[in-house]
Amino acid sequence: MTETSDPYCGPAPDFSSLIYAWNLDPVLIATITLGAFWLFAPRARQTPFFSRAAVIFLVVIAFVSPLCALTTALFSARVFHHFLLIGVVAPLLTMSLEGRLTLVPSWFSRFPELAFLAHTIAYWAWHLPPGYSFALSGTLAYWGMQLTLLLAAMWLWWTMLFGGGPVMRISLALATMAQMGFLAAILTFAPYPLFSEHFLTTQSYGMTPLEDQQLSGLIMWTLGLLPYLILALSSIRHMLRVKALSESE
Repeated sequence: MTETSDPYCGPAPDFSSLIYAWNLDPVLIATITLGAFWLFAPRARQTPFFSRAAVIFLVVIAFVSPLCALTTALFSARVFHHFLLIGVVAPLLTMSLEGRLTLVPSWFSRFPELAFLAHTIAYWAWHLPPGYSFALSGTLAYWGMQLTLLLAAMWLWWTMLFGGGPVMRISLALATMAQMGFLAAILTFAPYPLFSEHFLTTQSYGMTPLEDQQLSGLIMWTLGLLPYLILALSSIRHMLRVKALSESE
């Protein structure tokens, strides 16, 4: 780590001590507990129990389990962490909030380009060296990264799921896959490591910093794009089914 880094999840653990690196921050635990009470309130029962339980479980995995500390050691772990946050937690939480956010302004999903732009800016800003270094500089910066990624992703997922028809849904999903895939290509094919914070933290896990960076690009290309691919394919299937039904009548 650089001298100016003070990552929220603590210093990078080596492989042998990773299992003990749980994050028991009382503020975090209290926040998750309050969030669980809110998600499981009687008003939320119209949302499947599995979706609400999965949100809490994945938040605990991301921020309480040793995965939090592992993100300080490996950039690939950070990318996987963000996949959980924006590709799984964000859509599940968005679906859990449907019908409960009565104060959402009407324009929230009326301009899909803004949702896509916000998501793209947040994603690139925190996965390029300047923004990434800033995110590791302290607790406020760290939570600034996590919250902007989550909120931008929820805006995009809200727009894709509830803001329009299948054509818009497919267009947003494919555009998101394209911009994320472009960043994945940069990380995968860069001839040298880009993140100085991991120059000395990957060796315990059997990787060089460049191999860790390449692995992060592969995670973006596979797991990272999967939720959007599933959404696009399901929307295409729905369109074809509707067309087939209309032609048969």
